[in-house]
Amino acid sequence: MMTKILIADDETDLEILIKQKYRQKIREQVYTFVFATNGTEALRVIDENPDVDIVLSDINMPEMDGLTLLTKLGETHPLVKSVMVSAYGDMDNIRTAMNRGAFDFVTKPVNFVDLETTIEKTILHVNQLKETIKAIKENNILKMYVDHNVLNFMSGREYEASLSANETVQATVAFIDICSFTSISESESPDNVVSLLNQYFDIIVKEIIAQGGIIDKFIGDCVMAVFKGEYHLDRAIEASLAIRNSIEALPQAASKIEFHPKVSIGINSGEMVSGNIGSKSLKRLDYTVIGDTVNVAQRLQASAEKGQILIDEDAYKKVFQSFNCNLIGPKNLKNKQAEIVVYEVLN
Repeated sequence: MMTKILIADDETDLEILIKQKYRQKIREQVYTFVFATNGTEALRVIDENPDVDIVLSDINMPEMDGLTLLTKLGETHPLVKSVMVSAYGDMDNIRTAMNRGAFDFVTKPVNFVDLETTIEKTILHVNQLKETIKAIKENNILKMYVDHNVLNFMSGREYEASLSANETVQATVAFIDICSFTSISESESPDNVVSLLNQYFDIIVKEIIAQGGIIDKFIGDCVMAVFKGEYHLDRAIEASLAIRNSIEALPQAASKIEFHPKVSIGINSGEMVSGNIGSKSLKRLDYTVIGDTVNVAQRLQASAEKGQILIDEDAYKKVFQSFNCNLIGPKNLKNKQAEIVVYEVLN
């Protein structure tokens, strides 16, 4: 994979020297270089070359110096990593550079063996960031805890805009709770508690993903999942049935008390608000859905018994031809003035 490196330095003979020192890697298309004589020009060059991975920048440059360039890069191109290459290698400059986001600092006159090692180390770091971002894009599970800083790291403005946008959506929410797991947490060692819970969560997550669902969040021993797109209600029910069957097929947990895992599930479908919600000052935001539809799903789960999957009457009318359901009857749900007619999905 070829790495594009921007050299920002007002010493014009440096361009010739770089091309000489790295002629073999340039010829083999390991590195490619672009050049700028100051920070302002460097920002323009990066805009014209969005595939720039690394910036090697001097500090003392006209129009915009290297330290100011560092700040600007952090604001506009946070994925680009900067290495300062300067004769001003005193501790004040080094600390200022590192505090503004420099990945490393190389002093002039340049030791090209050291510079090559630094470049390779920086490339490795950039590639790791790219892999992380790729995983975030490909895995909807990681849409939990996506805040503004993470979004700035995402390559592609359309993707950023799609995650940043707050919108009203038609979707289905399912709350899947592992029944009576509190009894395990009160009687077992922390290691055993976490191991069991993660084992159950792995099964739940697998079935949700198989039906195109998104893991919105883990709430204690409960999973909140969101299903969007075509047949979102049907897919949520299919996932819930598979989860119930898989969990109930597990053997008794190896614990001090008798524990056969079961789930209780509440499902609701309708309009909800989707957005990045939380505290910006704390830098803790959660990309999630909220609204009455979500609240009802949670209340349905809370009223469900072990092994039950509950839906309301509106959902029943949409799926009764596809799923065998049983009328439970009217229920008073928390903070709901009117009773809600509830059905249990059997199979």
